Amino acid sequence: MGKIRVAALGDVSEEKEAKRRAEARRQTKDSKKPSGKTQGKGKVEGVGLKGGQRVAVVEGTEINPEYKKLIEEVEQSEKPEETEKKKVKKEKKARIRGKKYSHMSSLVDRSKLYPTAEAVALVKKTSFTKFDGTVELHINLNPLTLGDKKDLRGSVTLPHGTGKEVKVAIADDKILDEVTAGKINFDILVAHPSMMPKLAKVARILGPKGLMPNPKNGTVTPDPDKRAKELSHGQVNFKTEPDQPLIHMIVGKVSFEDKKLVDNIAAVIEAVGSGKVAKATIAATMGPGIKLKI
Repeated sequence: MGKIRVAALGDVSEEKEAKRRAEARRQTKDSKKPSGKTQGKGKVEGVGLKGGQRVAVVEGTEINPEYKKLIEEVEQSEKPEETEKKKVKKEKKARIRGKKYSHMSSLVDRSKLYPTAEAVALVKKTSFTKFDGTVELHINLNPLTLGDKKDLRGSVTLPHGTGKEVKVAIADDKILDEVTAGKINFDILVAHPSMMPKLAKVARILGPKGLMPNPKNGTVTPDPDKRAKELSHGQVNFKTEPDQPLIHMIVGKVSFEDKKLVDNIAAVIEAVGSGKVAKATIAATMGPGIKLKI
């Protein structure tokens, strides 16, 4: 038994209009297809039309005159919608900061360079986290002072540490077996040069985590015991970002005394070289940045 379609009285005119529009679109498509006889030889009517205008006729195919006007109406009604969609995609929502951040940010003069002691006092005042936030130092280097290497790396001993307990391990057969089994109970691994061939077996595990010993950062050394003590007592490595003259470092906790933070910051600036520093900023976790006067 065939399907029965029920239509309301008001649907008849809408259905006719929809059919007419569909037929107009079909004829527009057909008009662009060259016929068998003229394929490859067809001459397009309206050569020289501006970009975006549709070709009305192709030799060998004609559009029913009654549909030409309808085609223009359909195209005009579709274009505004397409433009609106493109605008919606291009629009980006402005980043909205929270009330706490906005309030704390208002306490900082963005155009001012603060002396280190004053900046430290302000960074503690603008910290609004419920936990003991970390104080970070962000340094922009002058690329002209880096020479041909275009990067900088080194190490510095923070007089008062970072406030985080650092677990330093010395590579041996036991550590090698633990790493192979997937157990990593250290933050830094120091190794004697003779251990490097054995560590090559677990390089795929340690490398992505940034734990593979490396001569460049001093974790491969003839005296691993001495180096382990240095690292556990606040010595940290620093290096620029890949292809960018930027250094990001932790210099302590918000709970530190002001003098301890000032001393740590001074130690980093001295290790990097004040002549290489173009700009330096400190900030607490989630807090606003405060520019330092170097």
